[in-house]
Amino acid sequence: MPNLFTLVLQIAVVLAVCRLVGELFRKIHQPRVVGEMFAGIMLGPSLLGWLAPHFSSYLFPTSSLGFLNALSQVGVVVFMFLVGLGINPRELKKQGHAAVLTSHVSITAPFVLAAFLSLYLYPRLSDDSVAFTNFALFMGAAMSITAFPVLARILAERNMLGSRLGTVAIACAAVDDVTGWCILAYIVVLIRSAHSSTSIWTTIGGIVVFGLVMIYGVRRLLRGYERVYKAKGELSENLMALMLLLVLVSALCTEYLGIHLLFGAFLMGAIMPKQRHFVRYVLDRFETITVTLLLPLFFAFTGLRTNIGLVKGPEMWMYCGLIILVATVGKLGGSTLASWLTGMPLREAAGLGTLMNTRGLMELVILNIGLDIGVISPALFSMMVIMALVTTFMTTPVLALICPKEFLAREPEKVVARPATPPISLHDGESQVA
Repeated sequence: MPNLFTLVLQIAVVLAVCRLVGELFRKIHQPRVVGEMFAGIMLGPSLLGWLAPHFSSYLFPTSSLGFLNALSQVGVVVFMFLVGLGINPRELKKQGHAAVLTSHVSITAPFVLAAFLSLYLYPRLSDDSVAFTNFALFMGAAMSITAFPVLARILAERNMLGSRLGTVAIACAAVDDVTGWCILAYIVVLIRSAHSSTSIWTTIGGIVVFGLVMIYGVRRLLRGYERVYKAKGELSENLMALMLLLVLVSALCTEYLGIHLLFGAFLMGAIMPKQRHFVRYVLDRFETITVTLLLPLFFAFTGLRTNIGLVKGPEMWMYCGLIILVATVGKLGGSTLASWLTGMPLREAAGLGTLMNTRGLMELVILNIGLDIGVISPALFSMMVIMALVTTFMTTPVLALICPKEFLAREPEKVVARPATPPISLHDGESQVA
């Protein structure tokens, strides 16, 4: 049985620290989620465990971490459903040639560079228990991801959601997220099937059938939600409970099929009706408890698994620096070059590249999956978390330098269709912000 006093104390401390640090980061014009990410690291062995080891072991005893993780995973499951809900495939088709080319290059460039970096890192930071192919594929997927939620919040804060730069960035980030999760799903299936008695082809067949049922069957049934909302302007508590039940069942199906809980939750969100006011209504019902209580627990649990002390000596810090460099050059450089080649002005293209280099919470989710399935070591996990923090933190100041508000004020006439403002206030880990 869990020690309820310890668990409630953990929740209270995590909530207080995350909100405090999040507010401090807002003072320096960073999204609150960046501060909450840092707060999670501060509560782990990298700071609290180093400064006050006895208090840290009292507050976060090893025996209690399973319960903390379980609560945080529930939050991430709901969060991934809401991320999928915020992605509208129809809007992605309206963003023009710039978005199509940039999104492909912004995935391919960091993926290829990460694969080459893996040739160097694999013998130094991994071992024979992990196949090189799986290691390289995971590194590529982890470096290719863009934090669609955090990016959207940064654009909203700078009143850029309706600009050419904003619409292209949102479209590219959404494509990146979907592609990155597909690649990660493939990696998870490969690794889990190697330790399972079930044939990989049986697993893949089950996943394909599940996907077809969801897209061509369940999606049609979900339109009933939209019809009820149009007729009554709201959904009953029973319908909201059924929606949450469907999310959990979908998550359980993908876990049973050998992928991961989060893929099912994301897919359920992706196939939900996309009428703007309906999406906003659902977000308003789910986001407060998810982003103010459950996601900070995920940040704290990630922080408890991150030990910057494992990055010892000049050599290890050189590896960490290489990871940050390759991730930034691949994502920022590749996106900038691709968008510039499509005719976007260089300064605006650099702004787009900077936005695409945002990783945030989505990166932490992927890294935790990688650590859980054993494809990366705790030391490499810590380096990748540092990379996620650095690339996310740098987005706002670099964007302000490249694309100041005066520059945006004289932005030329938009050349891509303006989508409905995406109702994605929750996705930066902050409630009720849009």
